[in-house]
Amino acid sequence: MTMTMLREGFRHHAWATGQLLDLSATLPEGQLSQPVPAIYGSALDTFRHLIDSDNWYLWCISEGELGDGEFDADDVAFTDLRPVAEANAAGWETLLTRDLDPDAEIVVVREDGSRRRATVGIRLAQVLHHGSDHRSQICTALTILGHAPPEFDVWEYGETVGLVSSEPSPESP
Repeated sequence: MTMTMLREGFRHHAWATGQLLDLSATLPEGQLSQPVPAIYGSALDTFRHLIDSDNWYLWCISEGELGDGEFDADDVAFTDLRPVAEANAAGWETLLTRDLDPDAEIVVVREDGSRRRATVGIRLAQVLHHGSDHRSQICTALTILGHAPPEFDVWEYGETVGLVSSEPSPESP
């Protein structure tokens, strides 16, 4: 099975993260580092976690071929996150051209020695869910900090890339 049907989901995932990075790059210095209740520390911490996790998922699912298993975003500057996010997006494009078996099991051994078994399909679904969840948290942080978050839902993405269009009602003038 090819992953063609997932491709737009992952393209949206990368595009939406890019929209948030673009807006956040315009904020006054220091705002991204301010802790915000109800999210993953600060917007910067959440960006780091999102992009680092995306990198790890890519590395894990590709069995170490794509992504960087040694990347640690804990102290990465905001301006250094975009190149990693772009490399992740390119990695997903590459991975999704392959004939992946969505039912193949990947076993991850955690630091404490425990193991997590999950199929490729579940891990791919987790990537998209994880990104959506943390982008939503970043939007909450931006709102609390007094900034309107960008529109980046799937419909907006579809219109931006020409895959969605709207037509007025025939009764409209």
